[in-house]
Amino acid sequence: MSIILCLSFRKAFCALGFFLFCVSPLLAQTVRIDTTKPANAINPRDSVGAGVDRIQVEAIDHDLTKEALQPVLDSGWQPVTYRQNTDLAVEAWHWNPEGTWSDRSGKGYFTGSTTSTGFIRHSFGYALPHRGVTRNDGTGNIGFSRITDGDESTYWKSNPYLASRYTGDNDALHPQWVILDLSRDELVDTLKISWAEPFASDYVLQYWTGLDPVHLPTRGTWVTLPQGVIAGGHGGVAVHTLSDLPVRLRFLRIWMTKSSNTCDTHGSADPRNCVGYAIKELYLGVTSKDGVFHDLLRHTADQEQTATFCSSIDPWHTPDSSVNAQEAQVGFDLFFQSGVTRGLPAMMPVALLYETPDNAAAEIRYLENHKYPISYIEIGEEADGQYMQPEDYGALYLQFATALRRVDPNLKLGGPSFEGVNEDIDVWPDAQGRTSWLARFLVYLRQHSRMQDLQFFSFEHYPYEPCRITWASLYDEAELIHHIIDVWHADGLPASIPFFITESNLSSSTSETYEDIFGGLWLADYIGSFLSSGGSGVYYFHYLPLQWEHGCNDSAGTFGMFSVNPDYSVKQPLAQFFVSQLINHEWLQADGVNQLFPAASDITDGAGHTLVTAYAVKRPDGQWAVMLINKDQENSHRIHIEFTGTGSSAQFGGPLEESVFGRAQYHWNPPQRDFNAHLPQASDKTEKIYHGGSADPDGPIVRKQIPADKEFDLPAASVVVLRGRV
Repeated sequence: MSIILCLSFRKAFCALGFFLFCVSPLLAQTVRIDTTKPANAINPRDSVGAGVDRIQVEAIDHDLTKEALQPVLDSGWQPVTYRQNTDLAVEAWHWNPEGTWSDRSGKGYFTGSTTSTGFIRHSFGYALPHRGVTRNDGTGNIGFSRITDGDESTYWKSNPYLASRYTGDNDALHPQWVILDLSRDELVDTLKISWAEPFASDYVLQYWTGLDPVHLPTRGTWVTLPQGVIAGGHGGVAVHTLSDLPVRLRFLRIWMTKSSNTCDTHGSADPRNCVGYAIKELYLGVTSKDGVFHDLLRHTADQEQTATFCSSIDPWHTPDSSVNAQEAQVGFDLFFQSGVTRGLPAMMPVALLYETPDNAAAEIRYLENHKYPISYIEIGEEADGQYMQPEDYGALYLQFATALRRVDPNLKLGGPSFEGVNEDIDVWPDAQGRTSWLARFLVYLRQHSRMQDLQFFSFEHYPYEPCRITWASLYDEAELIHHIIDVWHADGLPASIPFFITESNLSSSTSETYEDIFGGLWLADYIGSFLSSGGSGVYYFHYLPLQWEHGCNDSAGTFGMFSVNPDYSVKQPLAQFFVSQLINHEWLQADGVNQLFPAASDITDGAGHTLVTAYAVKRPDGQWAVMLINKDQENSHRIHIEFTGTGSSAQFGGPLEESVFGRAQYHWNPPQRDFNAHLPQASDKTEKIYHGGSADPDGPIVRKQIPADKEFDLPAASVVVLRGRV
């Protein structure tokens, strides 16, 4: 039926319940591009790349070969960021397997060799014997705390580089802390601390009034217990009566502000052994009327222990510290010589949370000795997710920056590589009541007159809560990006400092959402909105083909662009691979300055959701490219594109290159479930899921030349790039 006929009989159709039919996606709606002033300008060779992380050793050995890399490179992502995972896993990083130990007996603080000639193919993390956290946002269920492991020959010790000897600050400005989590509210009145050396001489015992002081730090208050202020402590086994009557609490914090500065079990030869704080074991419970103490904690050397959290950990370790031999960081020589970097400068990391400035400096010296091209140095990984306070990160950041500048004063340094968040990162309030992690970190740099050492700001982007993603989540992406950038600048990040998203994808959990067309639409909207909002660089993650992982709702999925066979060879490209090609080959010009201009559409669903988003680029070749994402699942939309500015408007002229990727080109079929095949010892209701699934059709992108009509059709659930001259 024609538009005229539909309009003529609207009343009749509406009376019969056909109103939605008459509200036509056939009627052209407008996308307007404001050409007055570019919103951003980027060169993809510097700014649009992907990330390589710690992965399975067998994946490294397969993926970083010329044959395996070809489909990866075909995606078009350019510079690479090397993701550093040992900070998340509470490990010291031997970026070079060869090196020297601070203790001549072959243990202590490790520094990699800058002159070794062996080819570094893999590098590993080493567990920390003085660990004080049971689990955090990086370790999962690996490792355990030494504070409740039931063994008083082991101990937690804080990072010596946070002591005044190294920070130059008073120790009270970097209080170190330990938190006990009883898992539920309990009545307690007695705490026993078995101190190691060095011990805290001044400390405060506190309980939390809210739900979760670690993940909800502003939704509660730390309250000092009635007898919880200790001054002039003497170490040993300290027994503290917390109050005359038992107190109901779940979380207890020991807040340490003055150290004995006595030496730990490693001796006095190294000054790092003689600063900070150390605890062998904690005991918390009730003392009955007969004077007997009843401990409520579970003391085991595994994840079943009473959980503890800590402010920092001493990076001291031994060569026989348990190493995860199944996973590795890619060796530097393999990384730079395999071809994965395309020969472009790479963003390289230095570990910070459990490392030494000397080892970080040696790493950069090694890279420069081998003439490996470096673009930026990202210092540390997700300090917020490891519960580090901003002032502590700031103190370490400046020490590492000083060491790195001695190697090369021209290095571009930055961080802190925040976890993927949509809101400001909160911490417990300081003396001035400030709770913003970033704002306080920036204050610390300014107070030390070192803002010049922050040359870029980095954060990660995982916008959605895992396993709770719906189609409607697509409508949120553009606003989420705009919002978080506004938050960082409101925290005091100068507009002159470049900002990067150094790791990103839909969520931190794999699921079929990645493989579905949804994942492709999200990727296009995310990249377009971030670059159009002034982003300096963005990195897709994961870059290399990896095996299926367990995802949401008993599904299986992959965190990347391909499904793979058991030998890691590519089985199929997935939706995000094809959209990567649209972004990198059709929308952006690979080399040269691409100018991004503001674009907006008036295509909504009536409920306030923008169904079509648009991102406009003027490329170095003089062509305009408009990437259009139709997030309407069911309907195509006809659009009219206007280029406006300085009081006039224009349209595409001459033939256009049109590239389309949507449901007609790609359909994901989930894995088949066999309800009759049961797992061992499983109930009859258990279903076995065959990992995999497949796409059919599976591309390719439809590319064709079309006339520069006044109107263009966007298929349902699609990404379309129109490119031509205006």
